[in-house]
Amino acid sequence: MTVKVYIGLGSNLHNPEQQIVSALQSLREIKASRLINNSGLFRSPPMGPQDQPDYLNAAALIETELTAELLLDQLQNIENTQGRVRSRRWGERTLDLDILLYGDEVIHSERLTIPHAGLALREFVLHPLQRLNPALNVPGKGKIIDLVEACPASGIEYLGPIND
Repeated sequence: MTVKVYIGLGSNLHNPEQQIVSALQSLREIKASRLINNSGLFRSPPMGPQDQPDYLNAAALIETELTAELLLDQLQNIENTQGRVRSRRWGERTLDLDILLYGDEVIHSERLTIPHAGLALREFVLHPLQRLNPALNVPGKGKIIDLVEACPASGIEYLGPIND
């Protein structure tokens, strides 16, 4: 059985656009999974400490046969391969990959919270999701269009399609 999964991508170090392009290529290589589409690229100011560069963000839609935990392992492996170092909370990073939605499931485990805990409050997550699927319904949160409308504006900018 395959599940549709939305993944958030973010980077603000070491050529962020190339980091996201490389991550999308890596998503294509995950066994028992298939990359369906991506949102295009967005620029947004950092959510955490302001002494870091702006972020580039995107969302990807995949279909997978993997469990959420096995998919998380694959995403963390991609992050590590691309040089992810966790130095401070909400700090700069070469790559951040988050499972935003895993089908219609609501998951609360030691390793995962799905829908992603901050999804409804983060413009840099909501706008890429809306561009990817304007009719999306977020389990327990509502329609993506309503979530985007209710989210405070922080200066996000759509940059266009990703050339991968």
